[in-house]
Amino acid sequence: MLLFAAIVFVLISAIYLFLQQPKFGRRPAGDRLEKIKKSPNYRDGQFQNLSFTPDLTDDANFFTVLKEFFFDRSKRSKPATTLPSKKMDLLNLSPDENILVWFGHSSYFMQLDGKTILVDPVLSGSASPIRFTTTSFKGSDVYAPADFPEIDYLLITHDHWDHLDYDTVIKLKPKIKKIITGLGTGEHLQRWGFKDDIVIEKDWNEFIDLENGFTINTTPGRHFSGRGMKRNHAIWMSFVLTTPTLKIFIGGDSGYDSHFKTIGDNFGPFDLAILECGQYNRYWKHIHMMPEEVVQAAIDLKTKTLLPVHWAKFALSLHAWDEPIKRVTAEASKRNMPLVTALIGETVNLGNLLPATIDWWENID
Repeated sequence: MLLFAAIVFVLISAIYLFLQQPKFGRRPAGDRLEKIKKSPNYRDGQFQNLSFTPDLTDDANFFTVLKEFFFDRSKRSKPATTLPSKKMDLLNLSPDENILVWFGHSSYFMQLDGKTILVDPVLSGSASPIRFTTTSFKGSDVYAPADFPEIDYLLITHDHWDHLDYDTVIKLKPKIKKIITGLGTGEHLQRWGFKDDIVIEKDWNEFIDLENGFTINTTPGRHFSGRGMKRNHAIWMSFVLTTPTLKIFIGGDSGYDSHFKTIGDNFGPFDLAILECGQYNRYWKHIHMMPEEVVQAAIDLKTKTLLPVHWAKFALSLHAWDEPIKRVTAEASKRNMPLVTALIGETVNLGNLLPATIDWWENID
């Protein structure tokens, strides 16, 4: 009995110490927590979605998902070969270029009307506190923090490991001028040594004037948050980015819901909508859109062009690695939704955004 108790004590102590690492961030406290408690989206001790959002659908439970994970997982959840990619010189861009560079999953860089913007950068090769459990696909990590110029605006949609990467933001810290994120996420950043005066934390449905014709409207998603044992102490965001020449919707993670139409009615039309299209499953479709719903969301948003992201870097679900883009491409063709795709690392010209589907994923096992 004493031996069993000792083993349990050691395990609990090890887990506790593991969770104290800086990369886990920190739960909001003090003035930040008091501000969070005043949010209309915070109830019963956590942030809430606009619609009731169970973790799993009615026909699923923990054991259903566990069974599918072990017995029905696609054998092609990761590509068997190195993914093709390009590497552009981001340090010597002409200031008049309006471009986007996607790094796989939900990480991308934009230079728009002379400003540099980086969204959800994960460049460390992993999207998990236990590195070997969620490693990036071969070929998807061609950029490193040293490859970036100064970042005018770093946008963090939420604090999940595949969107907020400790190693990456620490290495980027000297280059970051301003961070824009949701209520609560600033607590992580404060623990990591970022000064409060460069962090803008907002709730849904707020307006940020970045001056010189740049604005951001913060908008909802249908998702959740959390880096440790407790969920939903920080809010998950989408953003409406307006520049002197373009209007872009930055979707973050979200299940399908009526908020897309509301955003489209209030802020559309958009020149480009960047929406997640991967890591879905029928059992958790409330928090990650199915591919066909991605196209419907783009239609709801009234966007001229759709860029599908959240795929081609990590295997966070059970589907084949290329299934998301194949299904989105097929649905976009059926619904006449203009689509733009690109190789990881390739430049997309936002100054002359022409719909183009480069089927680079074809014939890759």
